[in-house]
Parts: sequence; structure tokens; C-alpha cells
Amino acid sequence: MSATEEHQDVYAPDQLKPTNRRRAQRGAIISAIVLLMFFWGNQQGNTEKVWLVVIAIGLIGAVVGDIVLRKAGLRPND
Repeated sequence: MSATEEHQDVYAPDQLKPTNRRRAQRGAIISAIVLLMFFWGNQQGNTEKVWLVVIAIGLIGAVVGDIVLRKAGLRPND
């Protein structure tokens, strides 16, 4: 390959398919709600509750971060 040739990335066909962003966001929110439903279980300590809340907040934070980045134009709207 010479210095004047451009390097092009190679993608698999399934990587070029657009994903359904709304469905992914709804799935994350529903998963967070289901995780928080286990908050009122028969756990003895608070360790399980802390992990459930942290994971649920992480899921909601990912959805909110995605929305903010798309509104700011820092992520493409596919």
C-alpha cells in the first residue's frame, strides 16, 4: 500500500444496521424498574439493595446521557 492510498475501515453487514434507539431506551428503563422491584425482598443486609440501586441509576444515567449528547449534537441521530 502506498502513502497516497486511503485506509478504509471494514465493517460486517450487521454493524451497519441501524438500531432502534427508542426500544433500547425503553428496555433500559424497564430493566431499572424491574431491578428496583427487587428492592423490597427478603434480603438480610443492605449490600444487595445498594447494588440494585447503583445498577438502576447507571441504566437511567446511560439513557439520560444519551439523550443529552444527542440534543447537543455530539452523537448522531440514526
